[in-house]
Amino acid sequence: MKNRYLAMVRALCAVGLFCLFLVSGPALADESKEKNIVYTLSLHGSVNPGSADFLARALARAAADDAHALLIELDTPGGLVTSLRQMVKDILASPLPVVVYVAPAGAQAASAGALLTIAAHVAAMSPGTEIGAAHPVGIGGNDDQDGGPMSEKAVNDLAAFARSLAEERDRNSGWAEDAVRKSIASTAREALEAGVIDLVADNRDELLAAIDGREVDTASGVVMLSTAGAEVRELTPSLQEQVLMRLADPNLAYIFIMVGLVGLYFELANPGAIFPGVAGAISLLLGLFALQALPVNVVGLLLLVLAVVFLGLEVFVTSGGVLAISGLIALLVGSLMLFDTPETGVSLSMYVFLPVFIAVSITMLLIAWLVARSAMTGPASGPESLLGAEGRVVRAIRPGEPGKVYVHGELWNAESAESLDERTEVVVDRVSGMVVQVKSKKERVS
Repeated sequence: MKNRYLAMVRALCAVGLFCLFLVSGPALADESKEKNIVYTLSLHGSVNPGSADFLARALARAAADDAHALLIELDTPGGLVTSLRQMVKDILASPLPVVVYVAPAGAQAASAGALLTIAAHVAAMSPGTEIGAAHPVGIGGNDDQDGGPMSEKAVNDLAAFARSLAEERDRNSGWAEDAVRKSIASTAREALEAGVIDLVADNRDELLAAIDGREVDTASGVVMLSTAGAEVRELTPSLQEQVLMRLADPNLAYIFIMVGLVGLYFELANPGAIFPGVAGAISLLLGLFALQALPVNVVGLLLLVLAVVFLGLEVFVTSGGVLAISGLIALLVGSLMLFDTPETGVSLSMYVFLPVFIAVSITMLLIAWLVARSAMTGPASGPESLLGAEGRVVRAIRPGEPGKVYVHGELWNAESAESLDERTEVVVDRVSGMVVQVKSKKERVS
């Protein structure tokens, strides 16, 4: 009887556990399924094609993995307008919410970074950060205030772009336009009060908790954010994106191009040096790789090549310095025109341009001078270097009977049309193979 009761109890326990599994199993599955994923990436440094590619890949990866949102931690001084426009297009077309968070403390969202922040579905900043100063800059990083048609066109275009983004996200469009036209900038608290951003958060966890439950309008419709306690997954740039991010800098590209041109110029002026040619070729290729990611003015690039051609011709053509001066002028104008600044916002820092230009100019002129001086002076070795050299007879020379002379620290077989006794001072008149033709030094003086 006792065994029968035990069997019944066991059966009832099994049935209870089975029913509990049926009830709680779907709930557990639903809880696991509802655990959201938030992808995050860091965009530090200039806005360039590398960062644009990285953002596009991150959006595609987050969408493919059914992530709930993409969080961008931003710290940038600005960058290319062309890359900014591509990144904004990707954000506006994103089916999942994009959160831009200017962080950590001390970070900035300047120039292109300000417009990228405004374009986000949720814009946030960390205390101690700043945003703004989106006015297009000219060469040297100075505001382009000359009022020229290209400058006015660039400012008006970027101002309209900023105003459009702010209106799309229901943010302060007046501030956005002033950031472009007047280069205004704001702290995190000022930007929050001005309606430029949505909130200020001390860290990532606080941000995700603060935006939980907020509704945002994405390309796929209205989405309610559910980010509190979400699983955060970090995305890192690929090797190609990292290289492109670092090389897609106009200042670095300019340095590579100039070093490459100097190296190739040195190799052409001194064939066989090898190392300058190899180093120059590598630098030039790196510079060209960087230039393909930047908006380059073809005329400016051709002027740089023309400068090297002029300076190279100065070595072989006697122009009285005309070719050298023309080459330096082409080098200066080509450097100033290298990047299409008014249309794209790409600028070459004057702190890079002036030292590099002066150093390259001096180096090229020095090489040209050394080669020209070497061409003007006679050979320093070999039989040709003996012509006009002075020496003395160490074994008497008679017409038809060769003797020996001491010239340039060496003994040479010598012939002469006159009789020359030992210790006679002579001058080399001609070299025939290993025999020198000499004559008396007194005869040459007379």
